Amino acid sequence: MNVLRSSFVLYIFLTIITGIVYPLFITGLSNAFFNHQAKGSLIEKNNRTVGSALIGQSITEIKYFHGRPSTTTDTPYNALASSGSNLAVNNPALHKLFASRAEQIKMFNNQNNVAVPVDLITASASGLDPHISPSAAYYQAGRVAKARRLALHKIRHLIAANTERPFLSFLGQPVINVLKLNIALDALEQSENAKIQ
Repeated sequence: MNVLRSSFVLYIFLTIITGIVYPLFITGLSNAFFNHQAKGSLIEKNNRTVGSALIGQSITEIKYFHGRPSTTTDTPYNALASSGSNLAVNNPALHKLFASRAEQIKMFNNQNNVAVPVDLITASASGLDPHISPSAAYYQAGRVAKARRLALHKIRHLIAANTERPFLSFLGQPVINVLKLNIALDALEQSENAKIQ
């Protein structure tokens, strides 16, 4: 009976510590020191939440930069259905899918003679990646500049300004957050239009 009582007391104690005290402590700590990240790294535009810096969005308009393909089920970039494609590298269906995506991207960007950057045809492991490589952004720059009637060099400068460098300059690759780039693109277009008026 003593063993059962001790086990029950330990169970209650650990439940309170690991189920209540620890989560509340970590939540309080994260809100105190990492408030923006603790709330999902939300991005606001005109006092309205437009997305998260951590989750990609389905963008199809010609005047915006597009992210990586999403393999989430039912709808693209569905965070509740995060998953990879689960096709093996030697699966013919995967090669057919890549070829199809590459052709669509070439036609959409009017770049028939230029190789498509790999991250525009391959989905990330989660299917929710919010980043693209600088080469993927530069690949789309001509289409975006033409759709917005902006000078190509200004679009290229915007891409360079929004490129996030690797941690300590060598851990990882340079990346661009597509949502942040598109918000900066809207601001650039507004600023250019204001100069004309």
